[in-house]
Parts: sequence; C-alpha cells; structure tokens
Amino acid sequence: MKENQQREWKESWRDDYLKWICGFANAEGGTLEIGRNDKGVVVGLANAAKLMEDIPNKVRDILGIMVEVNLREEAGKEHLEIVVEPYPYPVSYKGEYHFRSGSTKQELKGAALDKFLLRKQGRHWDGVPIPYVGLHDLDPLAIREFRKLAAQSGRVGAELLAESDALLIEKLHLMENRYLKRAATLLFHPDPEKFTTGAYLKIGFFARTPTSCIMMSSGGTCSRRLTRRSTFS
Repeated sequence: MKENQQREWKESWRDDYLKWICGFANAEGGTLEIGRNDKGVVVGLANAAKLMEDIPNKVRDILGIMVEVNLREEAGKEHLEIVVEPYPYPVSYKGEYHFRSGSTKQELKGAALDKFLLRKQGRHWDGVPIPYVGLHDLDPLAIREFRKLAAQSGRVGAELLAESDALLIEKLHLMENRYLKRAATLLFHPDPEKFTTGAYLKIGFFARTPTSCIMMSSGGTCSRRLTRRSTFS
C-alpha cells in the first residue's frame, strides 16, 4: 500500500492538516490516516480517543463539511482513518482553496482557481454571464456576417437564421437570464478585449480531400489520416 491520489499518511495530527481534508473534498475524495509514517508503518497515537471527537468538530466548524473518523488498530497500535467524500461545491480552508492532485496537495490560485470554481458550479469559462453588456452593444455587422457564413455552411437551420438578432442570440444559448455570456462578447462585440483581456481565436484547417478532415478548436478527434499540413492563426 502506498500514498496515492486518494490516500495520505501523517504520523500525528496537526490542525494544518485540515488543508489536506479540504484538498480531498475538492478533488475525488480520499482517506487521511493519522498515526502512520511515510513508509506506511503504523506508529500509533496516544490521544486517538480525543482526536476522534476533536477532528470532526474542527472539520465542521472550519471547512463546513462532514467527515467520517474511524479508530483502527494494527499490531497493537491505534491510528485514525479520516474518510473524506468528494463535495459537489467548492470547499475552502479560511478562504483558501486546496486540491488533491496525485500524491500532493496544491493551493489553487489565479486562473487555476477560476477554472476550478467554474467547474464546481457546472459552468464553462465562455458560459459565464457578463453584466453591463446588452444586445445593443453587439456589432450588427458581425451578426450579419455570422448569418451569411452559417447559411453557407448549412450547419444552422434557415428558420433560426430568419429570427431577430435577439432570438438568434437566445437560441444559440448565448444568454443566461438577462445577461449575455462571455462567448457572445467574444463572437459579436466590436471590442471583446474590453471584457476578456488578451482574447483571441486559434483555428486549424485541413483541406477537404478524401483522406483529410477539419480539426475543430473544440478538441474533436478525427479517425482518418491527415495528408495536408495544418496552419494556425
């Protein structure tokens, strides 16, 4: 038995290990064993009974979640097994967000934290609503060009393309309640960098031949062999 994505060993308890519990809760869940050294050998706990009472209370009060704490015995020595379930919402330790990755714990910051919070909320980066921007802010020429290209490609029905701009944007799922999503500003706003600094699109294209395909920016795969080299912009 070794430490892994869902198992961590500590010789004794320190309140700082609440960060490890936070990391398990934000990832795939896992077990934190107290009283086992780095080699996996049980060294025992003198205060196991007290910790069984203290740890669940500290986890509840500081992390706002519940864990299962089990008393185990091996070779006549007691140790604790703290079982952490994965939580569907973000769990923080005093305002910090920790995440279990492999056999390490990482504090999420910056873009990694943004991505994590969005994923926990069931959102994608381009699906985030943007306040203070409305349909009147979008470029009608860009929408008109979209209609033309969509009609040429045949990937959007004629009935949808005949709708008003407002209904077209709504049926393309570019709105959430009364707010436009970030994708709408990237596609149709005359100045998308006003909302997303450094925004750009990267597209690869393969010529249409019997043994070629188009590589989509969405990450789709192609099973046929490519015979033409791609270019990117």
